[in-house]
Amino acid sequence: MKRPVRIANCSGFFGDRLAAAQEMVDGGPIDVLTGDWLAELTMLLLARQKMKHGTGFARTFHQQMEQVLPTCLEKGIKVVSNAGGLDPVAAAQAIRDLGTGAKVASVSGDDLLPRFAEVGEEWINLDTGEPFTGHPLSANAYLGARGIVAALEAGADVVVTGRVTDAALVIGPAAWWHGWDLDSPDTLDALAGALVAGHVIECGAQASGGNYAFFREVPGLEHVGFPIAELASDGTSVITKHPNTGGLVSPGTVTAQLLYEVGDEHYLNPDVTARFDTIEIDQVGKDRVRLSGVRGEGAPETLKVAINYLGGFRNSMTLVLTGADTAEKADIAVRTICGVGLAEAKVLAPSELGARSRLGVRELTVEYMPPASDDPRDVASAQGRLVITAKDDDPKKVGKAFTRPAVESALASYPGMFPTAPPSDGSPYGVYWPSTVAIDDVPVIVEIDGEEVAQVAGGKALAGRPVAKAELPSPPQEAIIAGPFARRRFGTFVGARSGDKGGNANVGLWIRHPAEDAAVALAWQEADALTAPQVDEQHDTAEVWAADVDLDVDAEAVELANARYEWLCDFLTRERLAEMLPEAATLPVEIHYFPPLRAINVVIKGLLGRGVSETTRSDPQAKGLAEQLRAVWIDVPEALL
Repeated sequence: MKRPVRIANCSGFFGDRLAAAQEMVDGGPIDVLTGDWLAELTMLLLARQKMKHGTGFARTFHQQMEQVLPTCLEKGIKVVSNAGGLDPVAAAQAIRDLGTGAKVASVSGDDLLPRFAEVGEEWINLDTGEPFTGHPLSANAYLGARGIVAALEAGADVVVTGRVTDAALVIGPAAWWHGWDLDSPDTLDALAGALVAGHVIECGAQASGGNYAFFREVPGLEHVGFPIAELASDGTSVITKHPNTGGLVSPGTVTAQLLYEVGDEHYLNPDVTARFDTIEIDQVGKDRVRLSGVRGEGAPETLKVAINYLGGFRNSMTLVLTGADTAEKADIAVRTICGVGLAEAKVLAPSELGARSRLGVRELTVEYMPPASDDPRDVASAQGRLVITAKDDDPKKVGKAFTRPAVESALASYPGMFPTAPPSDGSPYGVYWPSTVAIDDVPVIVEIDGEEVAQVAGGKALAGRPVAKAELPSPPQEAIIAGPFARRRFGTFVGARSGDKGGNANVGLWIRHPAEDAAVALAWQEADALTAPQVDEQHDTAEVWAADVDLDVDAEAVELANARYEWLCDFLTRERLAEMLPEAATLPVEIHYFPPLRAINVVIKGLLGRGVSETTRSDPQAKGLAEQLRAVWIDVPEALL
């Protein structure tokens, strides 16, 4: 049995900290350097980049390899990256051209665009059930870890993939390191553990204190250290970071990332389905969180496919509303520009509003944001905003025909009218279309130094034993829900993180872990007996794990956390959510429970239209949705405070 493998992340998106790779390679011992460059939107951006410049990969990865590849070769650190985007073969060649002598592998086959019509799929939309009728700009299957494993087994120093699942970047190296049999049902639990660890670190610093609800508890938030997953042969992992770096690794920061962009308790992947309602989480040292007990089920028989197509053209205008009577000022502006009133704009669907307006566009949306204060003493608190957005297949309709009425009314409308920017032409926008494809229709090609070394499947639907659903908590005690109550913000002891999956938004909610306060106290100390020994050699994780100790947790703290979770499960109904978040009132809502994490996941279908590149919502990826919800004032039982 080999020691746990140390897999470090250095990127959570295309544009993440350029110095992160250098920091992870130089900051302490690691075995594998990984990074995720491919958000849903990134594939569309790379498609445009390829059409314009001929290269469809993330060029920042090339810059990072210039900085660290010689050191990686010297230390024996493997590099696994999905920065190949739409052109992994070219990306691999660019790394080869650095002249380091590294064996560079490419993993391709995910790009379905060249044979989109030949595959024979209707490309049914996973969210709406509609068949695809457009013209794709990109179409990529989410591959599993098998191509990465094959490349590493063939001796690759660097593996560059196209579209693989985010967690495959961790599952692949872990399976290679521990020699897991990807075709055996007996490996499902280990694979599920690797999937969970991969999900935690794939978004970079979000696992180590970034974008964290209780951000004031995070030391060194100005420059957070990126996360590391130490993965054992049974799938148990410890999430940590290099010593002497900013940030925090605690049950809270790890739980927040576990809940990011997920659905129900079944987390699907081409290699395994991880049951998120089986995850056990413990603090075992300073900035060290152990994830264990993860159960795995068989993977689905299909691969997810991300399709992007041209949705049309769009344009927006933002007008400033200053002082008093801003609703009436907004109404005058909307009537002048669009020929409809603000009241109509609030209730009509974008397509109906566009048809009824004098603009005659396919879709029209109006967003009114009042000033922050009714008694302002400075500019910031005196100003509100009116955002008008038009979409159409004809770029002329969203060009001057759209902006001219606003320009012409500049001196003839409400007092104090001015825009935030000059008028502009409309711009094209893409639409994200999630679908599936049969695994057998996606052969995966592995090449090293330009020569094919393997052809594998994109995944495999193993027949695994079903895992029982976790029991829901008991109803809250009558003595608690009977009051007395105190007026508090919802986020007083409830953490939250939100994100997007296509047009759907999710908000993961969790109750603070009983060990959280101790974990935070440890993080702020320079040294402690529970700090793992610093390894001074490249391969020494076994010694580190031997020093891990579960933090003592007070029984009263456990009782309080359980009572808070019972209350949260009882409190957060669909009806209550509609009160707290009115824009979700008419949308389908799912609520899922993860009892071992004392967590709930809320999925709001269609909140983001057809995805980040298409929606006109001011928070297009639902990044701030969690904090919006946590800010709502509610009545909280005093016994829980």
